[in-house]
Amino acid sequence: MAYFTNAYAAQNRKAKLAPLTIERREVGPRDVLIEIKFCGICHSDIHQVRNEWSNANYPMVPGHEIAGVVTEVGSKVRKFKTGDHAGVGCLVNSCRKCPDCKQGLEQFCPRPVWTYNAIPKGEKTPTYGGYSQRIVVDQDFVLKIPKNLPLDRAAPLLCAGITTYSPLKHWKAGKGTKVAVLGLGGLGHMAVKLARALGAEVSVLSRSNKKKQDAKRLGAHHYYAMAGPTSFDKLAKHFDLILNTVSVDLDWGKYLGLLKRDGSMVLLGVPEKSPAIHAFNLIGGRRHLTGSLIGGIKETQEMLNFCGRHSILCDIELISIQQVNEAYERVIKGDVRYRFVIDMASFR
Repeated sequence: MAYFTNAYAAQNRKAKLAPLTIERREVGPRDVLIEIKFCGICHSDIHQVRNEWSNANYPMVPGHEIAGVVTEVGSKVRKFKTGDHAGVGCLVNSCRKCPDCKQGLEQFCPRPVWTYNAIPKGEKTPTYGGYSQRIVVDQDFVLKIPKNLPLDRAAPLLCAGITTYSPLKHWKAGKGTKVAVLGLGGLGHMAVKLARALGAEVSVLSRSNKKKQDAKRLGAHHYYAMAGPTSFDKLAKHFDLILNTVSVDLDWGKYLGLLKRDGSMVLLGVPEKSPAIHAFNLIGGRRHLTGSLIGGIKETQEMLNFCGRHSILCDIELISIQQVNEAYERVIKGDVRYRFVIDMASFR
């Protein structure tokens, strides 16, 4: 039996999100049906809805920070049972055969099936995301949310959490390393919490002192307002790792100068235009300018378990589904501390 469920969708790039009834597939032998309780709003939802990345498929139901409760499982499902707390992140399938998939790096698969705005092979309609009441997902792409993590504050971990955890682990952030978080927003505030829990010395780099007290509350050891004329000179060759979480146009070369020899700046945000980089910004210190994309399913589960052990949660503002368009405008203005999460009970 297929499932019809309430959702909010955009019909074109200029349209407001509005109610739409969508159809979820029948629960197959390996599928898990999740009643969605909460879904976070990621800035990429806005980029996608407004076709700012030129890959939109409409109607579009956004949302890839999904947290809920399992209400039905297929006959061959062994990883979940009804009543389990479960999550879905950015992926609902992949080819499973390529070298990346075999290494647990499904996010780099050449044929990923994203949670929304993807058209799986052999199908005509796009996948629909978490701004809805139910979702059916193959058990291999469903995550277990530790029971001690409340679902509303755990939902953004499925994107903001793994997007920052993965590079911190890959570049070995921990005791004895100096990590700078550039930008204190949805991604940045999670980066601070996770880097601190991993044992790194954590600094926040921001434009002004407006968020200084928040940064310290979140766990940052240091805070630097970079608008000052001497800030870059004072911090030259200071950090082992910089997580660049912002999507605005910046002079990347200036920030590369803050890295020690062999340090790395990891891009997590996607600015509209990529700035020019002088070669000396890299070769002058054997520095690395690189990027990172979410994480694979295994690593995402590792991140959730880590957050469970350390009681790490996202700072959220809970909203109704009817407030989603207003929330989009506030995200663009940076008017949220630090992630909007939609309460799906507001559908009723």
